[in-house]
Amino acid sequence: MVSKAKVMICGDIVWAHDEVQSMLGPLAEIVRMDSESRDEFFRELSGKFAGTTVIYRHNTSADRIGIFDAELVGKLPDSVKWIGHNGAGYDQIDIDACKKRGIKVSNTPGAVDFATATTALYLLVSAIRQYSIAERQARSGLWKGGLKPAHDPSALTLGILGLGGIGLTLARFCHAFPMKKIYYHSRSPRADTPDWIEYCSTLEELLAKSDVLSLHVPLKPDTEGMIGEREFGLMKKGAILINTARGKVVDEAAMIKALKSGQLSAAGIDVYPDEPNINPELLEFRNVTLLPHMGTETQESQKSMEVRALENLRTYLTGGEPQDLIPEYK
Repeated sequence: MVSKAKVMICGDIVWAHDEVQSMLGPLAEIVRMDSESRDEFFRELSGKFAGTTVIYRHNTSADRIGIFDAELVGKLPDSVKWIGHNGAGYDQIDIDACKKRGIKVSNTPGAVDFATATTALYLLVSAIRQYSIAERQARSGLWKGGLKPAHDPSALTLGILGLGGIGLTLARFCHAFPMKKIYYHSRSPRADTPDWIEYCSTLEELLAKSDVLSLHVPLKPDTEGMIGEREFGLMKKGAILINTARGKVVDEAAMIKALKSGQLSAAGIDVYPDEPNINPELLEFRNVTLLPHMGTETQESQKSMEVRALENLRTYLTGGEPQDLIPEYK
């Protein structure tokens, strides 16, 4: 067991207050990051935060101290050995900087699968059936004027880019329709996929086969702009894009161009490159369903994420290897 441990709670704990005390209290001193600014945080690193062993991190901490970029990671005490991030995506943490400092990072995959997949399902159904347009027309007293018949999901083929927990959960939801076919592309085939999901060995093959493309890849240097003008050109004319991953996975300008040309007939978007800002051009498309990053906005999901992040820290503090060490360390 790590001796003389100190845990910094850096960001919001909303649902798991009792678990903070029951899981970490017996193992470590718990200090809360209450700095009002990045500069104040840096000053306090040699004061009340000195000797910190592990950090619980939530993205809300960025509102006051900014992201965990190379500058911030470089100033953390030498005693810091683990950052337990609350969230599946960890693009607000400079992993290379953490590696150089000997700091490991965990996230919370699995805890977000159901909530994010239901968000993707809503966007998919809304985009296919034109429900976003129809709701606005109903509220405006326009009834169904000008709306042409849409499609049943069962008439369309779904392509999933990134078959992790969220992607597989969405596939199971969509199989219940059932959709006509479900394909996926990942770095390598999964061994545990049902026989009704087929693997595409290349992204190009997935794009060519999909009527609806749903994105479920993490944001990394090699995935930024992964879906751009070339990729939109390889999709079927009138395809539909669903994005609950990260905004920067898509070249937004290319997406807007594809919407204007009709290469994309619709889209469902929950994530944006410059959150909380949404490109005003997107607001003009009646065929685009927009959500304000609602993927994990459920009480159950958020508590599960908090507890899972805390569990990773507890495992480290008791001498184990947390189950959610991110892939960059493996």
